[in-house]
Amino acid sequence: MSVKDRFLNYISIFTTSDESTGTHPSTMRQFDLARILEKELKEIGLLDVVLTDTCYVYGRIPATAGCEDVKSIALISHMDTAPDFSGENVKPQIIENYDGKDVVLGDSGRVLSVSDFPELPSLAGRTLITTDGTTLLGADDKAGVAAIVTAADELLHSDAPHGEIWICFTPDEEIGEGPDHFELDRIHAAYGYTVDGGYEGEIAYENFNASSAKITVHGVNVHPGEAKDIMVNAGLIAADLAASLPKNETPAATEGYEGFYHLIEMQGNVEKATLTYILRDHDADKLKVKQEKLTELVAKINEQYGEGTAEIAITHSYDNMISIVKEHMEIVHLAEDAIRAQGIEPVTEPIRGGTDGAQLTFKGLPCPNLGTGGYGYHGPYEHVTVEAMETVVKILKHIMTHVA
Repeated sequence: MSVKDRFLNYISIFTTSDESTGTHPSTMRQFDLARILEKELKEIGLLDVVLTDTCYVYGRIPATAGCEDVKSIALISHMDTAPDFSGENVKPQIIENYDGKDVVLGDSGRVLSVSDFPELPSLAGRTLITTDGTTLLGADDKAGVAAIVTAADELLHSDAPHGEIWICFTPDEEIGEGPDHFELDRIHAAYGYTVDGGYEGEIAYENFNASSAKITVHGVNVHPGEAKDIMVNAGLIAADLAASLPKNETPAATEGYEGFYHLIEMQGNVEKATLTYILRDHDADKLKVKQEKLTELVAKINEQYGEGTAEIAITHSYDNMISIVKEHMEIVHLAEDAIRAQGIEPVTEPIRGGTDGAQLTFKGLPCPNLGTGGYGYHGPYEHVTVEAMETVVKILKHIMTHVA
């Protein structure tokens, strides 16, 4: 089966995760894809294939004769799609010999435009797969899943020598819980690669340091006609706090290594209001400054309105994997060689987010990220080309057959 056919099959399956459930996996529908992958890995010849009760799929390709001492590696992708936008009833548009121009997304009224996605002209002549504008596509990360399965299938039907390779598919990456029940003791790999998003020639081994902050403001509510010197409007206080943060330190105003405060939810009334932020920075010290800034603002509210008016809870999310990967740069160089073997110059950019690999790196599995050829993730403008996924398959096969 081709990578294209696998991809189209996988995106037809609804696998969106949900951080509000508190279960593992967060949604039982992720098992629908996991069961298909379990069956498929067995059919193409992997050994020790297992689907766990927490929705992780593992399988092993044994080393060929004479390669038993080659380092074992893991290839990892996630099965869930982001809860930011609907991932149900995906209806892809397949555009052969794409002309590199704007694409009308079905009858949704949305347009995939060159002005918003300047890489589009470079995809001219390829087979472009887009959404119909009503859902996300699911290329994050089903393009990665399809590339891994296809590479494993092709490797097992070739005579190429290789070491032991583990294939791993995880749930709940999009809500930051992918590594939570990952069984490192099961796979015994020396290192791994997540295959999760970005240009097909990309290798990333720097990501944000990340935390979240929830601020709760308690107000005093009385009839507005009698509010003089009594009412404390929690909603207005929360709005003032949000407005006091630097306007040039939001996701919409930053790029590259620049960090941000991201207000992801604000709700409330006179009596009570809450602000939920995610805080990001590639520099751990700068992330600490952002945390301190929010803490200081909460302290000022309490000075003005009385102790207990506002409170803040800061939760650590993940760290920048560079601190560990820099001690294992041979895995980066191997990926760079694999990309160059396809006639592409590798691109290394910091991830403006996190991956399963970042957390797995700190659990003992150094794990940079490889691109899948997709763009516009987490929304209706998501798109990928068949040729990009085919290139990723070749990159993965090169890596699997060139491990020292």
